[in-house]
Amino acid sequence: MAAPFLKWAGGKKRLASRIIASIPAGGATYHEPFLGGGAVFFAAQASALRARLCDSNAELIECFGMVRDRTEDLIARLEPMAREYLAEDADGRKRLYLERRAAIPGDPLGRSARLIFLNRTCYNGLYRVNAKGLFNVPHGRYLNPRILDASGLRTAAGALAATELVSEDFEAACAHAKAGDFVYLDPPYFPLTATARFTDYTTGEFGSAQHTRLRDVFEDLTGRGVAAMLSNSTAPYVEDLYSGHGYGIARVTMSRAINSVGAGRAPVAELLIDNFERVSG
Repeated sequence: MAAPFLKWAGGKKRLASRIIASIPAGGATYHEPFLGGGAVFFAAQASALRARLCDSNAELIECFGMVRDRTEDLIARLEPMAREYLAEDADGRKRLYLERRAAIPGDPLGRSARLIFLNRTCYNGLYRVNAKGLFNVPHGRYLNPRILDASGLRTAAGALAATELVSEDFEAACAHAKAGDFVYLDPPYFPLTATARFTDYTTGEFGSAQHTRLRDVFEDLTGRGVAAMLSNSTAPYVEDLYSGHGYGIARVTMSRAINSVGAGRAPVAELLIDNFERVSG
């Protein structure tokens, strides 16, 4: 089965089966406006769903497109990058990493190979950019990072073959969903504490105003008869946004695969919000 080819903070691999079980039967189109690593999408491909995958991160969507459309060319670009990096000692690896981080190729294939390389060799597999939109995660210290997974990329390409890939805002993405479709929303989480904030996947801030706009989009989907599910933190602000609207709100336990401190990877509670009762009613 296809699996994510990128590491991604907050990935939903462990929760995918529960989300997939909620997808309506009967040929619905699956929409994911916050694609990230695509863990839920890849898990859902066992059901051969039509899918429209979106993210505001244009470089990410471009990379998914290169995996889908130019798989072998991408593998050919990654092979020497992996070989060169793995042949170096620790200092040489850091030097190569910083060189590739600083140089942005002018072609889509080169940018996509760079993204996969950086994702596999950076600290904790994070994706973060600064105010100028430049990737700024420091070098990691993995002994044998899997920079090139040729079979995994080919399998991912097969899963992506019939998908529509678009870089756009989540509100524009949700506007394409129709009654009978299913939308899964996995936004940057509202922080539980001031130090927990991590929303720098793109140069735009995803703060309280964006979370409120997302709630309004969720309500619009509900009014149009579109089944939707949304993940978020258990911050009181989020619970207040979605309480009193007739939504299903469940607490689920998720372990964190990416955290700078090992103790921070312990299971934490999250919210899983759905509009199923209102849509079916």
